[in-house]
Amino acid sequence: GPGQEIEVSLRSEERAALTGSPLQSGAERIYAIAVAAGAAYALFALLLSLLRSAPERAALLARLRTMGLTPRQSRQLLGLEALPQALLAAGGGILVAWATIQLLAPGVDLARLALSAASGLTPAGGVSLRTDVWTLALPAAGVVALTGAVALGQAWWAGRRGSITELRAGDSR
Repeated sequence: GPGQEIEVSLRSEERAALTGSPLQSGAERIYAIAVAAGAAYALFALLLSLLRSAPERAALLARLRTMGLTPRQSRQLLGLEALPQALLAAGGGILVAWATIQLLAPGVDLARLALSAASGLTPAGGVSLRTDVWTLALPAAGVVALTGAVALGQAWWAGRRGSITELRAGDSR
């Protein structure tokens, strides 16, 4: 009737209040640091692999160039050579991430972590860990893209040097 007040609470306002919490921002910061550390580790491993196999690959590309391999074909060859390992690493990463979420989900209560007792909010349904296609696929695609970029860089570097230098007999490299 008249004189009664209705209090309306929008979901977007409640969500905005929870997003700015120290727990949420700390979790986002930890995730960003973990992603950056993983990317740096992957790049370091790829560069070490590149350095170890660079002389053999450069000599092989030089031999193939003398037989008519074009620079474009050499880039494609190195990219295709790196593709199986990159796809296996990406698939393994997706599988491990999915299995980790499946194993941890029953034991982690996100409602207790995200919502404090003082806030007075209770989730309507159960809040649990779940897998998200984008969170699994984007890092895997990043691994494949990083591997492709390193392979293209190696092809560029090998094509920059002359075939004569690579094919010299008796070179002690």
